[in-house]
Amino acid sequence: MGPAMTDPASDPVVLINVYRCQPERLDELMELLAIMVRAQRGADGFISATLHRGINGKVAAVHAVWRSREDWKAMARGAAVNAAMEPIMAIATFEPNLYEAGEIID
Repeated sequence: MGPAMTDPASDPVVLINVYRCQPERLDELMELLAIMVRAQRGADGFISATLHRGINGKVAAVHAVWRSREDWKAMARGAAVNAAMEPIMAIATFEPNLYEAGEIID
């Protein structure tokens, strides 16, 4: 039996955003990411977010779940989130990617 068909326009999306910085800035980056996610938390469609600290000391990642692509896009245009991103962009590069849900393996 194949996977169930879903409606990508209305299904939740996952944002996995990987940030790279100098090792001596990682603690600062983690603090700034927490501030940014708190700014996102009040946005329509926010479901959850988890911050991850790279064991190599050079990367961090944010795994966030949003109700829809449209909710994520609206959040990304918001003034509070853009203001929270400014200091992050000063110390890190980043690569955001949106994902659709795939197979869940427990």
